[in-house]
Amino acid sequence: MSDRIMTGVGRRAVLGGTMALGLGAPMVARAQAPVQLRWWSPQTAPAQREAYMFQIRTFEEANPGVRVAFEATSDEGYPAQMAAAFASGQVPSVVTHLPSFALATYWQNGLLEPMNDVINAVGPQNYYDGANRIYEITQGQYCGTGIGNSAANMMWLRRDLMQAAGVTDVPRTWDQLRDACRRMQRGGVFGAPLPYGRNSMTSLIFICFVHGAGGSIFTPDLQVNVENDAFRNALEFYKSMRELCPPGATGYSWGDSLTAFVSGATATGIYTGRVLANVAAQNPRIADHISCHRYPTISAQVPHWTFNDFPSVMIPRQAQNMAVVKRFAAHLFRPDGYIRQLHAAPGHVLPVLKTISAMPQYQENALINKYRAAVDLMSESAAAGHNLGWETTRHRPNVHAGRIIASHVLSEAVQRYVINNEPMTQVVSVTATRLAELMRA
Repeated sequence: MSDRIMTGVGRRAVLGGTMALGLGAPMVARAQAPVQLRWWSPQTAPAQREAYMFQIRTFEEANPGVRVAFEATSDEGYPAQMAAAFASGQVPSVVTHLPSFALATYWQNGLLEPMNDVINAVGPQNYYDGANRIYEITQGQYCGTGIGNSAANMMWLRRDLMQAAGVTDVPRTWDQLRDACRRMQRGGVFGAPLPYGRNSMTSLIFICFVHGAGGSIFTPDLQVNVENDAFRNALEFYKSMRELCPPGATGYSWGDSLTAFVSGATATGIYTGRVLANVAAQNPRIADHISCHRYPTISAQVPHWTFNDFPSVMIPRQAQNMAVVKRFAAHLFRPDGYIRQLHAAPGHVLPVLKTISAMPQYQENALINKYRAAVDLMSESAAAGHNLGWETTRHRPNVHAGRIIASHVLSEAVQRYVINNEPMTQVVSVTATRLAELMRA
């Protein structure tokens, strides 16, 4: 790594710091079989894989005798894959890009190695203030560290379709959003790509709507909090939007919702900044007509709530060759490779290191420059974001959040009310009971 590339992070912070912790000394080639590391991630778009291969190659070059294999997981499948790995003892060495609430559950079950050494190797002073607070489940110990921030429920608008439909203002409230979607829904274009499938996207996006109604899934002391008007209003609004979504939305998950907006099938979108790279690559004709905004809430008096899943780095406690594994985890933040990761989908995963954000190598990206206002808004929104593992600054960490999302109890509530037309009272009551059972499990 050149001194020029290291400017802003500091060679001592990334290299000297790791060596002081026993993480930075390169491996010495030996006669025995090479050390094998396994890296898992659900973020596997081609440009991201290319960045990962660069990071693997530079680590192997600096550590003769070490080999790293990248293995893809999935956003929907990782809970089962991780459960099988933990049960069998055949765990990956490093896992990246899982949401923070998943790590909280694994930590609570004693399955993760503390990440303090890695955070110290990267340099705590290089992170944005508070970037790792969500990982401090046990005081003084971190179950993981962030590899990025995300703003997963941003509202994307087609300004050309707004103009054609006579919609002059960006919707701020749900009623304004529904009205705009109705007016823009014509000529084979639907209003929105909201998910209604039994999957994590439906659960996670619906949580955003509950907060958008002024509610929460749990109280700050983690009591179930769904038998109220906020939860019922969220269900009612979500149902009212179904007619404004494509027929296939009944089974939509992340990729389907993204593709619907990028392809031009919907006038609005709800997604992270991956929209930017996908539009540029797949549908450039709309590239000058899209804009990004915080998602509307039930009224202007209810503040926006941004879903940040806090993409992470974690190390299973059972991982072999722990010193090498930690060295590799710290290597993922080396500027030349980390910037490549971020540029693989500009605006999708945002930097957690303030030193990286300030680097010309990061700033000088065509999409980041073209959509500077959108990237800045997503960065600001994500920095103040939350998820089910930490719903607000008043809430205690919820170490059961990963189990709740994996159970699909919230997406099932959506399906039962919206698709099956079950009575509201019954849906809410059953949902409350199941949430309470999951919290006790």
